[in-house]
Order: sequence, then C-alpha cells, then structure tokens
Amino acid sequence: MSDILKIGISVGDINGIGLEIILKTLAESRILDYCTPIVYGNTKVCSFHRKALHLSDFTFHIIQHANQANPKKPNLINCWEEDVRVDLGKTNEVGGRYAWVSLKKASEDLVAGHIDALVTAPINKHNIQSEEFNFPGHTEYLDSMDPKNESLMFLTSDELRVGVVTGHIPVTQVASSLSIEKIVKKLEIMNESLKKDFWIEKPKIAVLGLNPHASDSGLIGQEESEIIIPAIQAAFDKGIICFGPYPADGFFGNGTYKKFDAILGMYHDQALIPFKTIAFNTGVNFTAGLSFVRTSPDHGTGMDIAGKGIADPTSFVEALFSAIHITRNRKEQAELKANQLRSGGKMIETASDVKDDAN
Repeated sequence: MSDILKIGISVGDINGIGLEIILKTLAESRILDYCTPIVYGNTKVCSFHRKALHLSDFTFHIIQHANQANPKKPNLINCWEEDVRVDLGKTNEVGGRYAWVSLKKASEDLVAGHIDALVTAPINKHNIQSEEFNFPGHTEYLDSMDPKNESLMFLTSDELRVGVVTGHIPVTQVASSLSIEKIVKKLEIMNESLKKDFWIEKPKIAVLGLNPHASDSGLIGQEESEIIIPAIQAAFDKGIICFGPYPADGFFGNGTYKKFDAILGMYHDQALIPFKTIAFNTGVNFTAGLSFVRTSPDHGTGMDIAGKGIADPTSFVEALFSAIHITRNRKEQAELKANQLRSGGKMIETASDVKDDAN
C-alpha cells in the first residue's frame, strides 16, 4: 500500500531497555520508508537515554497529537511534564508509573483510531500495578479496551507460531481453567487470525495435550479425553483444520511443529519455552483477535543489562514490521470485501493478487 501507517510506540519501564531498543530502531532512517513512528514518552527521559547511547545525531519531532506527526521524522508525544529521575537497571515505583502513563495515552489513541497500530515496549508486571492498572499484563489490559473482549496471546516468527489457552495464571490453576468452550474459542481466534492477519488460506493447527505424553491414553490424567479431544472435534466440525492432542516434548523435539501453521498450547510455559528457544531474537508477541493491532518484542525489561548499550533491538524491529504487515493485510482485506460488495459479490481481485501487491 502507498499509505504510510502511523505506528504508536509505548516506552515501557523507563529504567529498562525499552527506550534503548526503541532509539536504536528509530535511529535507522530507513524505518521512515515503512511507517511514521510516534513514541509516547517524555522529552527529558528520551534525551537521557539518547545521551546514554551516544546518539548525538538523533532527534525527535515533538508533537501534541498524533495528527501532527511528521512522516519524515520519528515523532514524540510528551505524555508528562514533570521531571522524572531515571535509575537504569532499578525496578521501582517510578518506572511502573510512567510506563502506565505512556501505555494509557498510546492505547487510547489506538482505540480512537488516531494511530494505525501499537507496539509496546516491555513493562514490569509488578511495579505498574495501581488502582488504574490491575491486570497481569498488556494482553489482559488491551482485552479490556476492546468491546470484543476476547483475544489470544500469539507468539510469531518466521519459524514458528504459538498461542496459549491460559495466559498469566499459576500452573496450579491451569487444569481447572480449561474447558471445551475455551479451547474452541482460542482455536477460532487463531484460525481467523491466520487467515486475516497472515494470509494463510487454509491454516493447519496443532493442539498440544496438557499432561505428560498427552496423558498416555488416560494413564496420566483425564483432561485430554474429557476436554481437549472433544474441543478439537468441535472445532474441526466448525471447519477449523486442527489435530491433536500432541505430547509437547516430542512434538517440538522431533520437528513435527514444522508441519503446522500454528500451535495451540494449554498454558504459558508449555508453548513459550520452545518458542523462545527456537526464535528468541526474532519472536513477536501479537495480541490476536482484537479489533486493533498490537505487537511487542518477546522479551522483558532487561534490567540486568539496562544502561550498558548492549540490548538487541531485533525483536522490537520484528514487532514493528509485524504491526505494519498485519495492519496492511487487514486494510487490504477490508478493501477487497468493499470491492466485492460494490460489484454485487463478484470478485474483482484475488486474495493472492492483493497479497502480492502488498509485498
């Protein structure tokens, strides 16, 4: 598409590596060929990080609203005026407070349509908690911002895509949180996202079991026979091409995952440990199923390396480009459907033609 998208960026914990990877990414002028970046932060805090990285030639275009963004420069919306002390590598209340200020303003603009997509730098899930933010993480907060209120934590890379039925909950609560309806719903979201966001016409999805060896025919638990298998069948009856349940260890160990477009795991670590082992530096966390697009790098605040100038921006770059590609795919599909309606249902362009043009 010829239109340059406005991509909002929240800064995350100001004491972590969020602004380092943001600045390293935006210092590459070629980024402006693909999007108009708008950082939701603070001039003094950003200047502190810029000086720490010795980026003397880098400057932001300061704006008050997203509609003032300059497409030829990285833009910054000043979200707070007060002076704030940056303590690199320190987890404290200040880091959480201003991570929330940035996220709140950016997500409000996202929902209002002032920006086309949002890329979130890492937050600390503890110090961001307040009366206003009482969520396990970004995913759950953004769920609350969308009337659909149903999403999927979807980790994506060129090598692998994984989603989870249960997210940020204790392992002791996983089994009791599973249900046929919940698994079917997550499969529906994953299937729709693969079609709409990734242009995969007939996605093939693998479903993992919960117990070791996928219960070994009932010897190690009943969740597979009572919940997961019926859910797979119910989803298959709805036209979703899904198979399983597969034992997670062998599934990833022998490379079976390469035969599928995506994998649905039952809980966080079951899916994210193999994903981060295979695609740690290139992985993207995408919140699928929402009416707006949000991505993030697949790592945390990096307090142990904050201020050392060694944070790798690769995952953030991938998150930025994923946001661009997914947003373009959605816009192209909307235009394609509009063309069909105008032509009385006759297809004017094929989906593959549109995808080729988008690339």
